[in-house]
Amino acid sequence: MSEAEELWEWRQKIANLYCEVRSCLDIAAAWRLWCDTRAMLFRTHPQSPIEPADREAFAGPAIFPYDPALRLTVQLAPTEQESITVPTGADGDVSMHAFARTEGLKASLGAELTLYWIEGYGGGVFLPFTDATSGTETYGGGRYLLDTIKGADLGAVRPDGTLLLDFNFAYFPSCAYSSRYVCPLAPPGNRLKGALRVGERIPVAK
Repeated sequence: MSEAEELWEWRQKIANLYCEVRSCLDIAAAWRLWCDTRAMLFRTHPQSPIEPADREAFAGPAIFPYDPALRLTVQLAPTEQESITVPTGADGDVSMHAFARTEGLKASLGAELTLYWIEGYGGGVFLPFTDATSGTETYGGGRYLLDTIKGADLGAVRPDGTLLLDFNFAYFPSCAYSSRYVCPLAPPGNRLKGALRVGERIPVAK
């Protein structure tokens, strides 16, 4: 395969994984599928962010235990049209604008989050964040919960205007694993005060 074909296949596998997650009625089983599939892809796929020499021994991303208390339903409210442009190395600049702000996280997580729309052809929803674990228990640059251009899509806004945010599916950007990547990180307004000990974490030393 060419590099483009490999990346195409990687994107398909991630999109298919999230489709299965959305379709599964047993959320614990869906989360285990997410963990296991990502571990397999990171270990075996040529587009893995893990350096080739380290893949065979890589057990998979370290993940906190599933916590149903951090599967939260929020309302979305309009927000100021903040625009951000982020340099991403050889991929050029990524421009995005805020299009909604959550309502319903502050009581449990200490703050709300802004959802961004990535501009350009097709576009997509992007939800990065940091929390009290960032830099100690999780990657210092933050984690992603939604990045629909890359297939990380937990589901759209429901007919009643609510959105389900399951932070157990939060994951590190590729730049957490390799300097080959330059990733857009969480803007200052998306810093949660609470500690979210769910989703991807830094491995615990044995």
